[in-house]
Amino acid sequence: MNENLFTSFSAPTILGQPATIPIIMFPTLLIPTSKHLISNQLTTVQQNLIKLTLKQVMAPHNAKGQSWSLMLMSLITFITMTNLLGLLPHSFTPTTQLSMNLAMAIPLWTGTIITGLRFKTKNSLAHMLPQGTPTPLIPMLVVIETISLLIQPMALAVRLTANITAGHLLMHLIGNTMLTLSTINFSTTLLTSVLLTLLTILEIAVALIQAYVFTLLISLYLHNNT
Repeated sequence: MNENLFTSFSAPTILGQPATIPIIMFPTLLIPTSKHLISNQLTTVQQNLIKLTLKQVMAPHNAKGQSWSLMLMSLITFITMTNLLGLLPHSFTPTTQLSMNLAMAIPLWTGTIITGLRFKTKNSLAHMLPQGTPTPLIPMLVVIETISLLIQPMALAVRLTANITAGHLLMHLIGNTMLTLSTINFSTTLLTSVLLTLLTILEIAVALIQAYVFTLLISLYLHNNT
Protein backbone atom coordinates (compact mmCIF):
# COMPACT_ATOMS: atom_id res chain seq x y z
CA MET A 1 0.00 0.00 0.00
CA ASN A 2 2.55 2.56 -1.14
CA GLU A 3 -0.03 4.66 -2.95
CA ASN A 4 0.05 8.31 -2.06
CA LEU A 5 -2.78 9.18 0.29
CA PHE A 6 -3.72 12.22 -1.82
CA THR A 7 -3.55 10.53 -5.23
CA SER A 8 -7.33 10.27 -5.47
CA PHE A 9 -7.63 14.06 -5.10
CA SER A 10 -5.41 14.91 -8.07
CA ALA A 11 -7.14 15.95 -11.27
CA PRO A 12 -7.37 12.98 -13.69
CA THR A 13 -6.10 13.04 -17.24
CA ILE A 14 -7.00 11.13 -20.40
CA LEU A 15 -4.21 10.80 -22.98
CA GLY A 16 -2.40 13.60 -21.20
CA GLN A 17 -5.39 15.95 -21.34
CA PRO A 18 -7.34 17.12 -18.27
CA ALA A 19 -10.56 15.17 -17.81
CA THR A 20 -12.11 17.40 -15.18
CA ILE A 21 -14.71 19.02 -17.45
CA PRO A 22 -16.18 15.70 -18.74
CA ILE A 23 -16.31 14.42 -15.16
CA ILE A 24 -18.12 17.56 -14.01
CA MET A 25 -20.65 17.23 -16.86
CA PHE A 26 -21.19 13.48 -16.35
CA PRO A 27 -23.67 13.71 -13.39
CA THR A 28 -26.18 15.57 -15.59
CA LEU A 29 -26.43 12.48 -17.81
CA LEU A 30 -27.62 10.39 -14.85
CA ILE A 31 -30.67 12.52 -14.07
CA PRO A 32 -33.73 10.66 -15.42
CA THR A 33 -36.06 12.53 -17.75
CA SER A 34 -39.47 11.44 -18.96
CA LYS A 35 -40.68 12.00 -22.53
CA HIS A 36 -44.09 10.49 -21.84
CA LEU A 37 -47.26 12.11 -20.53
CA ILE A 38 -47.41 9.57 -17.70
CA SER A 39 -44.25 9.60 -15.58
CA ASN A 40 -42.68 6.38 -14.37
CA GLN A 41 -42.03 5.68 -10.71
CA LEU A 42 -38.42 6.90 -10.75
CA THR A 43 -39.35 10.21 -12.35
CA THR A 44 -42.22 10.63 -9.89
CA VAL A 45 -39.89 10.12 -6.92
CA GLN A 46 -37.43 12.59 -8.44
CA GLN A 47 -40.15 15.22 -8.91
CA ASN A 48 -41.42 14.77 -5.35
CA LEU A 49 -37.89 15.19 -3.94
CA ILE A 50 -37.38 18.33 -6.01
CA LYS A 51 -40.68 19.79 -4.82
CA LEU A 52 -39.87 19.00 -1.18
CA THR A 53 -36.38 20.49 -1.41
CA LEU A 54 -37.64 23.53 -3.31
CA LYS A 55 -40.26 24.14 -0.63
CA GLN A 56 -37.65 24.00 2.14
CA VAL A 57 -35.10 26.21 0.39
CA MET A 58 -37.40 28.84 -1.13
CA ALA A 59 -40.01 29.13 1.66
CA PRO A 60 -38.74 32.43 3.16
CA HIS A 61 -38.23 34.20 -0.19
CA ASN A 62 -40.33 36.86 -1.85
CA ALA A 63 -41.02 37.04 -5.59
CA LYS A 64 -37.54 38.38 -6.41
CA GLY A 65 -35.85 35.63 -4.41
CA GLN A 66 -38.02 32.90 -5.93
CA SER A 67 -36.72 33.83 -9.37
CA TRP A 68 -33.54 32.01 -8.27
CA SER A 69 -35.41 28.71 -7.84
CA LEU A 70 -34.04 27.05 -10.97
CA MET A 71 -30.49 28.14 -10.17
CA LEU A 72 -30.60 26.84 -6.59
CA MET A 73 -32.23 23.54 -7.53
CA SER A 74 -29.65 22.98 -10.27
CA LEU A 75 -26.92 23.75 -7.75
CA ILE A 76 -28.10 21.30 -5.08
CA THR A 77 -28.71 18.60 -7.69
CA PHE A 78 -25.24 19.01 -9.18
CA ILE A 79 -23.42 19.00 -5.83
CA THR A 80 -25.43 16.00 -4.60
CA MET A 81 -24.74 13.92 -7.71
CA THR A 82 -21.06 14.88 -7.73
CA ASN A 83 -20.60 14.01 -4.04
CA LEU A 84 -22.35 10.66 -4.38
CA LEU A 85 -20.45 9.66 -7.52
CA GLY A 86 -17.22 10.49 -5.71
CA LEU A 87 -17.92 7.69 -3.23
CA LEU A 88 -17.52 5.07 -5.96
CA PRO A 89 -14.15 3.24 -6.02
CA HIS A 90 -11.41 4.76 -8.21
CA SER A 91 -13.52 7.83 -8.93
CA PHE A 92 -12.69 11.53 -8.81
CA THR A 93 -14.72 13.99 -6.71
CA PRO A 94 -14.61 17.53 -8.15
CA THR A 95 -15.99 18.99 -4.91
CA THR A 96 -12.74 18.06 -3.12
CA GLN A 97 -11.08 20.81 -5.18
CA LEU A 98 -11.16 24.20 -3.46
CA SER A 99 -10.79 25.97 -6.80
CA MET A 100 -14.00 24.44 -8.13
CA ASN A 101 -15.97 25.17 -4.97
CA LEU A 102 -14.76 28.77 -5.08
CA ALA A 103 -15.86 28.92 -8.72
CA MET A 104 -19.36 28.00 -7.54
CA ALA A 105 -19.45 30.10 -4.38
CA ILE A 106 -18.00 33.41 -5.57
CA PRO A 107 -20.34 34.07 -8.57
CA LEU A 108 -23.45 33.07 -6.60
CA TRP A 109 -22.43 35.14 -3.58
CA THR A 110 -21.61 38.08 -5.86
CA GLY A 111 -25.03 37.73 -7.48
CA THR A 112 -26.77 37.98 -4.10
CA ILE A 113 -24.72 41.07 -3.18
CA ILE A 114 -25.48 42.77 -6.50
CA THR A 115 -29.17 41.92 -6.07
CA GLY A 116 -29.15 43.51 -2.62
CA LEU A 117 -27.39 46.64 -3.82
CA ARG A 118 -29.85 46.96 -6.69
CA PHE A 119 -33.15 46.40 -4.87
CA LYS A 120 -32.34 47.14 -1.20
CA THR A 121 -29.41 49.53 -1.33
CA LYS A 122 -30.01 51.22 2.03
CA ASN A 123 -30.66 47.97 3.89
CA SER A 124 -27.61 46.29 2.35
CA LEU A 125 -25.34 49.15 3.36
CA ALA A 126 -26.98 49.34 6.79
CA HIS A 127 -25.70 45.83 7.57
CA MET A 128 -22.19 47.27 7.51
CA LEU A 129 -22.90 49.33 10.62
CA PRO A 130 -25.07 48.00 13.50
CA GLN A 131 -27.57 50.43 14.93
CA GLY A 132 -26.45 52.32 18.02
CA THR A 133 -22.73 51.93 17.37
CA PRO A 134 -20.59 54.51 19.26
CA THR A 135 -19.00 57.04 16.93
CA PRO A 136 -15.35 56.13 17.76
CA LEU A 137 -16.01 52.48 16.85
CA ILE A 138 -17.65 53.16 13.48
CA PRO A 139 -14.49 52.87 11.28
CA MET A 140 -13.37 49.66 12.99
CA LEU A 141 -16.81 48.02 12.78
CA VAL A 142 -17.17 48.94 9.11
CA VAL A 143 -13.85 47.23 8.40
CA ILE A 144 -14.83 44.16 10.47
CA GLU A 145 -18.23 43.83 8.78
CA THR A 146 -16.65 44.26 5.34
CA ILE A 147 -14.12 41.51 6.06
CA SER A 148 -16.83 39.19 7.42
CA LEU A 149 -18.87 39.81 4.27
CA LEU A 150 -15.95 39.06 1.96
CA ILE A 151 -15.14 35.87 3.86
CA GLN A 152 -18.58 34.35 3.18
CA PRO A 153 -17.77 32.74 -0.22
CA MET A 154 -14.45 31.44 1.11
CA ALA A 155 -16.24 29.89 4.09
CA LEU A 156 -18.75 28.23 1.74
CA ALA A 157 -16.03 26.70 -0.40
CA VAL A 158 -13.76 25.64 2.48
CA ARG A 159 -16.66 24.02 4.37
CA LEU A 160 -17.64 21.86 1.41
CA THR A 161 -14.04 20.98 0.52
CA ALA A 162 -13.03 20.09 4.08
CA ASN A 163 -16.03 17.88 4.82
CA ILE A 164 -15.84 15.90 1.59
CA THR A 165 -12.04 15.56 1.70
CA ALA A 166 -11.97 14.46 5.35
CA GLY A 167 -14.50 11.72 4.72
CA HIS A 168 -12.63 10.41 1.69
CA LEU A 169 -9.33 10.36 3.57
CA LEU A 170 -10.86 8.49 6.49
CA MET A 171 -12.43 5.90 4.20
CA HIS A 172 -9.09 5.50 2.40
CA LEU A 173 -7.21 4.96 5.66
CA ILE A 174 -9.72 2.47 7.07
CA GLY A 175 -9.81 0.59 3.75
CA ASN A 176 -6.03 0.26 3.74
CA THR A 177 -6.10 -0.88 7.35
CA MET A 178 -8.70 -3.54 6.56
CA LEU A 179 -6.59 -4.91 3.70
CA THR A 180 -3.51 -5.04 5.94
CA LEU A 181 -5.36 -6.81 8.74
CA SER A 182 -6.95 -9.34 6.37
CA THR A 183 -3.71 -11.34 6.38
CA ILE A 184 -3.27 -11.12 10.14
CA ASN A 185 -6.53 -11.47 12.05
CA PHE A 186 -9.92 -12.37 10.57
CA SER A 187 -12.04 -11.13 13.50
CA THR A 188 -10.32 -7.73 13.47
CA THR A 189 -10.79 -7.54 9.71
CA LEU A 190 -14.51 -8.27 10.11
CA LEU A 191 -14.82 -5.54 12.72
CA THR A 192 -12.97 -3.08 10.48
CA SER A 193 -15.22 -3.95 7.54
CA VAL A 194 -18.29 -3.22 9.65
CA LEU A 195 -16.74 0.11 10.64
CA LEU A 196 -16.03 0.90 6.97
CA THR A 197 -19.63 0.06 6.03
CA LEU A 198 -20.97 2.38 8.72
CA LEU A 199 -18.56 5.10 7.62
CA THR A 200 -19.73 4.72 4.01
CA ILE A 201 -23.34 5.20 5.13
CA LEU A 202 -22.24 8.27 7.09
CA GLU A 203 -20.43 9.65 4.06
CA ILE A 204 -23.57 9.25 1.95
CA ALA A 205 -25.42 11.32 4.54
CA VAL A 206 -22.60 13.89 4.60
CA ALA A 207 -22.69 14.14 0.79
CA LEU A 208 -26.41 14.94 0.90
CA ILE A 209 -26.18 17.28 3.91
CA GLN A 210 -23.26 19.29 2.53
CA ALA A 211 -25.06 19.84 -0.77
CA TYR A 212 -28.11 21.04 1.16
CA VAL A 213 -26.06 23.28 3.50
CA PHE A 214 -24.17 24.90 0.61
CA THR A 215 -27.41 25.69 -1.23
CA LEU A 216 -29.22 26.77 1.93
CA LEU A 217 -26.50 29.28 2.83
CA ILE A 218 -26.64 30.76 -0.68
CA SER A 219 -30.41 30.95 -0.21
CA LEU A 220 -29.99 32.76 3.13
CA TYR A 221 -27.57 35.26 1.59
CA LEU A 222 -30.15 35.85 -1.14
CA HIS A 223 -32.93 36.27 1.42
CA ASN A 224 -30.92 38.94 3.24
CA ASN A 225 -30.54 40.88 -0.01
CA THR A 226 -34.08 40.69 -1.45
